[in-house]
Amino acid sequence: MVNKKLTVGGLFSGVGGIELAFERAGFEINWSNEIDKNACKTYRLNHPEHKLIEKDINDLTIDELTPVDVLVGGFPCQAFSVAGYQKGFKDPRGNLFYSIMNLIKKLEEKEEKPKALMLENVKNLSGHDGGRTKDIIIETLHELGYSVFWEVYNTSVYTDIPQNRERTIIVCFRDEKDWEFDLKNQKKYSSYLFDKNHIQPSKRKKNIQQILEKKEVDEKFYYRQDFYAYKELRKTIKRKDTVYQWRRVYVRENQSNECPTLTANMGTGGHNVPLILDDFGIRKLTPKECFRLQGFKNIKFPKDVARSQLYKQAGNSVTVDLIEKIARKIKLSINL
Repeated sequence: MVNKKLTVGGLFSGVGGIELAFERAGFEINWSNEIDKNACKTYRLNHPEHKLIEKDINDLTIDELTPVDVLVGGFPCQAFSVAGYQKGFKDPRGNLFYSIMNLIKKLEEKEEKPKALMLENVKNLSGHDGGRTKDIIIETLHELGYSVFWEVYNTSVYTDIPQNRERTIIVCFRDEKDWEFDLKNQKKYSSYLFDKNHIQPSKRKKNIQQILEKKEVDEKFYYRQDFYAYKELRKTIKRKDTVYQWRRVYVRENQSNECPTLTANMGTGGHNVPLILDDFGIRKLTPKECFRLQGFKNIKFPKDVARSQLYKQAGNSVTVDLIEKIARKIKLSINL
């Protein structure tokens, strides 16, 4: 029994990035939940051994779920993102946080609540609505009996992957005694268990060239003279050692040899498309390169999923290497 693996249940799983990270950290995935049919196809192709429940979180029944040690999920971020309308809990997507809370109550009725939670969202969640959204989330988790560790992590700081990706990570432990909770005085919300095992910044970083595909890339990824903004691209994109972005009317160069934050809309021809210059011209990153910038080493793609959907899946995913570091600290904290 001592060597029994800690179990995980996943919500808003996408293609399974969080689940992959926890697996790498030595956890066992009991079940996952995702509603997007294309994301489910990619998930199943890469994790055929997992139990994936394809339906709305609000339609999950208690009979489908076994109690787990850790409940994880990157709940939809559009309601809180600076790139969206920032409606927060007024947006139905923002209310999905409460769907997670209701699910925890269901698990409690069946046997017991998870020992720990790990939730992921955009950086802006911390400051949304003047900090009131953060307060509501923490108070709600507190009422359910959880301590709350809240921090913003950047992929480029805490892993060796060169992507500037800041994300809010919320780690909670059930019935933890030694932890701070002071909304009135705005003290840092913390967990004694997780603070004791806080993750450290990475001491090294890969460069963009180490991420790119070594073989010749298909012509469909290149921008040629028939692209309406080709002259603007040629005027600005001069270096092979960095990544650029087409921002609808101008090109922005990343100055730190990092890829800007990958987004779900980067494959649709709109703004935020990551661009590079190679020996054959100017092109956008391939889906495989985007997933590499999220820490996926050998991901497989379904043949019946459109390329635009693959870009969306990469942008919606987590950086696996970052979540793996957090997962290892969660495991240490539970076993203390």
